[in-house]
Order: sequence, then C-alpha cells, then structure tokens
Amino acid sequence: MTAQTVSGSCLCSAVTLTVPTEGHIEACHCGMCRKWGGGPLLALMPTGKPEITGADNIGTYSSSEWAERAFCKSCGTHLYYRMKEHDNYAIPAGLFKDSGSFSMHEQIFIDKKPGYYEFANDTPKLTQKEVFEKFGVS
Repeated sequence: MTAQTVSGSCLCSAVTLTVPTEGHIEACHCGMCRKWGGGPLLALMPTGKPEITGADNIGTYSSSEWAERAFCKSCGTHLYYRMKEHDNYAIPAGLFKDSGSFSMHEQIFIDKKPGYYEFANDTPKLTQKEVFEKFGVS
C-alpha cells in the first residue's frame, strides 16, 4: 500500500482521527493490550501525528511510565495508544471503515502471546526485550 490519509471515528462519532499511513498493522500481544481490549491490539501505525477532532470527549489513562491509552468519554471506544516520550501512536484498526487495504506488518510481545490463538500471517515477531530495545524503553 502506498502512503495515504485515512479517517476513522469512535462508535458515537464524537471523536474522529485522520492519519497519514502506509497501512501497516501491528499486532500487540502484551498483557496490558489484551486486558484493555479483550485480545491482541490490532493497530494501524501512522506515519505522522494524527489529526483529532472532539478532543473534549477524550479521556486518557497513563498505563505505564512511557505510554498512555485514550478512550471516548461518551461511548468508551478505545482511540489510541501513545508513547509519551516519542509521541508515537498506535490506533485500533477497527476505527477505520476503509481498512481493506491494510496489511499485517509485525507482531510484538510475541513471547507474551497466550497459546489459545494464532495468526496465519508470516510477519516479523518481536519479543518484549526486542520491543523495549527498539523504542528505548527500560
């Protein structure tokens, strides 16, 4: 997929996000993502900072020293995961209606993935240690 801009919203449309992307989806298997969403986070990885409307409807939760998770205060939809220091975003792929051209790019925290599911995609798989090294998190 070539670079494009896609838009998505929460369930009630109080918050919208418009992001530049190449359509890369990352699957995160860490325990926090699985607890947050009931399964792995399938996130669209933007190539730049998202444009967000409806900021008054966004609540955030600092889930670690280095990251926060955002949700719509009206409907509860998960909106994004953001690394505080680098301002990197991971946005749930389900927010975008035009997601047919997205492709699985990478799986992270593969060593934390439970055995009750498996993806058929042949993608790079990073362990927790490799993810922390990649993003400079200790």
